[in-house]
Amino acid sequence: MRKYTSRNFKKEYDLGRYAPLYQNNIFSRLKNTRPPEERMLPFVLDFGPVEFKVARHFGFCKGVENAIEVAYETLATHPDSRVFMISELIHNSFVNEDLKQRGLRFIKTAKGEQLIPWDVIKEDDIVITPAFGATIEDQQELISRGVQIQKWNATCRFVENVWFRAQELGSKGYSIIIHGKFKHEETQGTLSHSRQSAPTLVVKNMKEAIMLGEIILGKRPVSEFGKLFGNKCSEDFNPLVDLERLAVVNQTTMLASETAEISDYFKSVMLQKYGLENIEFRIANTRDTLCYATKNNQSATLRLLEEFADMAIVIGGRNSSNTSHLVELCEQKLTTYFIASERDIKNSDQILHYDFHRNEERHIFNFIPKKDKVTFLLTSGASCPDAIVERVLLRLLDFFDNTRPIDEVVRTYSKVRQSV
Repeated sequence: MRKYTSRNFKKEYDLGRYAPLYQNNIFSRLKNTRPPEERMLPFVLDFGPVEFKVARHFGFCKGVENAIEVAYETLATHPDSRVFMISELIHNSFVNEDLKQRGLRFIKTAKGEQLIPWDVIKEDDIVITPAFGATIEDQQELISRGVQIQKWNATCRFVENVWFRAQELGSKGYSIIIHGKFKHEETQGTLSHSRQSAPTLVVKNMKEAIMLGEIILGKRPVSEFGKLFGNKCSEDFNPLVDLERLAVVNQTTMLASETAEISDYFKSVMLQKYGLENIEFRIANTRDTLCYATKNNQSATLRLLEEFADMAIVIGGRNSSNTSHLVELCEQKLTTYFIASERDIKNSDQILHYDFHRNEERHIFNFIPKKDKVTFLLTSGASCPDAIVERVLLRLLDFFDNTRPIDEVVRTYSKVRQSV
C-alpha cells in the first residue's frame, strides 16, 4: 500500500477526476501557458465590456493538492473502512462538505472542539492528518489506539519544515517565537512540536511583537508578560531567561512580509540590548521557514494591484487565514469584496461581502459601476478550488451584454503569451 506523506507530491494533478468541485476549463488552460519569465504577471482576459485581471499565482498550493488527493483517493479505495480526519482538511466549506457527503468524518472542528470522542476511534480505522498537521498530543492519542498515523499523513512539507527548524534551533538554545494566530490548527501543531525542545510563545502581529520587545528592553515591566502572553506560551516559559536568544518562525498562512518584519524588529531589539557583536548568537536567521507558495500568492497579488481596476474580488473560505491576508493587501489599494463563491454574488446589483475585521457579512448594493468597461481583479486563497474562481468569473460575465466568446478570449490570450 502506498504510504501517504507530505513528500508524495506529483508533478501534475487532475483533481477534477475526483469530484465536479474541481473541474474547470479556463484556468487549467491558462496555468499551462505560464512562461517562467512571466511568473508574476497577471492573466488578462478582455471580454470587451468587462475585463478580468487574475493573479498569476492563486488557489491551491501543492500541499493542499496533496492533502485533497490523499482524502479522496483514500475514500475511493477503502469503501468498507471508516475514514476520519483529525480536523478540517482545509479552510473551505465546499471542500469539507463534499468530503463529508462521501463518508469522511471530522474528529475536531477547525477551532479544536471535539466532535467525535477519541474512544470511538478503533485500531482498524483510517485517520488522515490534514495539511495543517497535528499536535503531538493528538498523534499520541491515535497511536495509543493502534492507528497507523504515518500511513495517512497529509501534512504539508512546508509546515513540517517549520517544525523541524524550530526543534533544531531549540536544541541550539534559542527560544522560539511563532508568528501566527494562537487558535489556528497549524499554530497549535507548531507550538506542540516546538515546545518539546525550546521555550516557545506565539505573537499574532507587529503590535504584540512590539509589546514583547518593550519587555525585553525594560520599557515595559516583566510582570506584564503573564497578562500579555501567559496563555500563549509553553508552560515553562521564563521571560527573565528565555528572551535572551530568539528565533522567529511562522504559521505558513500568515503574511510572509509581516513575518520578515517581525523578525527584523526583534533583531533591532537585540542590537539595542546587546550590541552588534555576536548578533547571530542572539537572533537566528529563519527566512528559510517561509512557505514559498504563500509568498508567491501574496507577491502575485501585490503585482496584480499595480494594474488598473474598478475593484478587487478575493475568493476563499470565511475562516481561511491566508485568504484574509490577501484581502488585507487588496484593501490597501482598492474597494475589495471577500466572498466564498459565486453564490455570494446575488445579482448584478448585490454582493454578499464578508468583513473579517468585524466578523460579519454585509450586503453591498450597486457594487458594479455603471460605465462602458468594467475591470475586476480576481484572486483566491490557497483553500479555494480553481473551479470556484472560474464560476465567480462566469457569474460576473453573465451581467454584461455583447461579450466576446470565452474560448476566443482564452485562445487569443494563450497564443499571445506563447509567442512572446
